[in-house]
Amino acid sequence: MNNPFEYVPDKACDEAFRQLTARIEVLKQSGATGDASFIRELEAGKMLGVLIATDDGGQRHTLHAFSGQLGDSGFHYPGFVGPVFDYLQPDGHFKTHERDISRQNAAISRFEEDNLPGIRNDYERAKAICEAEISAFKEKCRMSKATRDARRRQGDIGAEEAAAMTRQSQHEKAELHRLKKRVAVELQPLATALKKAESHLAVMKEKRRSDSEALQRWLFTNFRLLNARGESRSLSEIFAETALLIPPSGAGECCAPKLLQAAYLRGWHPEAMAEYWYGKGKDGEVRIQGEHYPACRGKCGPVLGWMLQGLSVEPPLDGDRMGAPHEEPEIIYENEWFCIVDKPGGMLSVPGKGRAISVQQWLEERYGADRKVKVAHRLDQDTSGLLIATFGDTAYKVMQSCFATRQVRKTYEAVLEGDYEARGMARTGHIDLPLSPDWLDRPRQRVDPEEGKETLTDYEFTGVADGHSRIIFHPHTGRTHQLRVHAASAMGLGMPIAGDRLYGTRTGNSRERLHLHAATLEFTFPIDGGHYRFDSPTPF
Repeated sequence: MNNPFEYVPDKACDEAFRQLTARIEVLKQSGATGDASFIRELEAGKMLGVLIATDDGGQRHTLHAFSGQLGDSGFHYPGFVGPVFDYLQPDGHFKTHERDISRQNAAISRFEEDNLPGIRNDYERAKAICEAEISAFKEKCRMSKATRDARRRQGDIGAEEAAAMTRQSQHEKAELHRLKKRVAVELQPLATALKKAESHLAVMKEKRRSDSEALQRWLFTNFRLLNARGESRSLSEIFAETALLIPPSGAGECCAPKLLQAAYLRGWHPEAMAEYWYGKGKDGEVRIQGEHYPACRGKCGPVLGWMLQGLSVEPPLDGDRMGAPHEEPEIIYENEWFCIVDKPGGMLSVPGKGRAISVQQWLEERYGADRKVKVAHRLDQDTSGLLIATFGDTAYKVMQSCFATRQVRKTYEAVLEGDYEARGMARTGHIDLPLSPDWLDRPRQRVDPEEGKETLTDYEFTGVADGHSRIIFHPHTGRTHQLRVHAASAMGLGMPIAGDRLYGTRTGNSRERLHLHAATLEFTFPIDGGHYRFDSPTPF
């Protein structure tokens, strides 16, 4: 079977998905009320999956799945496999306890909104009155002391007057002490009531937390997944062996686990599987209608690692199949502080998890340990073009500072899928989209207005040919996949870079290279004060 994390869809999967979308179009046209919610959720954005399997007699079958839940339909809809574990039964354990937790949430909200504010306000109001009374008395004492001090400075004070002044000071101190004691007594009931209320709220929240964790443990323990050998493991057992330890929300509810579980329960042998996006992209993710996507590694990696055991599965695509270079980098300039490397597409900038050699390793072999060579910035593996590497710690820190303060001007050339003129787009423009990693599907990035980091790119289209647009990018920031997301996202240009395996269309998922090249580097180097510009001809 194909590897669900790296694959080109089987033709049978493509045909099954085509037939599925045709059926969805029929439902749209029918306008049936019962299907309206289903259609709305699909159009809002959903991953759909198909699996081709054979039974013991060799007959082929097709299964369909949607990721997660579908509004009113929950896990079930005609023509799609059900969930691995249906925990949404109205009177079942999960929904019963979930309703109880919801009631706790409502009770906590009512107490926070209706009860606690009044108790706290009563205490704060009384405390403010008492503090004002104490403050006023202290001011009276201060004025009285000032009067006594002024009289002392005048001199000629008799013993009787001095004794009276001392008695007055002592009396005022005693009165202040009695006032503070009286105030404390008056505030005590209100302070006790507030402390009791806050303690009650803390107990309510602790019970909610405990009950929520218990329900989560129940879910993860009872959510059991099969593999091809007929063995079963719970989500808790599967993720206990990972760095996450605890299953993330929605684990086991993606298309691939549902499809495999359905095939195993029927006694069928999976032959091919693919997942496709339907509808609009959502949550800042770059998704394109009708394109196939690999399974996410965060949630599905551990799950499918278990469920695929017992199947013969294609190995992960190796470096050569992903377009690893068949040529070496080229040093186009070198001085005592740095060198400029022209990196071929498909080569890593720094060492990765695999065995493929990186530019960093290639430079270390070339120059030896004494030169302390270090790549000062990175290009994506599939991006070709210019890199700066430094010699020694001082040059590295200086160059890092130049990048951090945006003193290095970078120019990239690319080819995009789409005709910008036909789309009525401006020839030049600026893109400002905050990006953050998709932690459950790395290395993908997503547009994230709330927590994303600033990314800025200027662009200029330079030509159109055969439905593709030539473009120059001037990035002002250097985030991971910045130009690829700025190009592909509907919030950016809405035209993926040709050959982009992560964010592109079916053409972009073929074996052609990523059409993105770091063509120019320009900077002034602070150590020697020299102004440098380097160019690399675009190879596509």
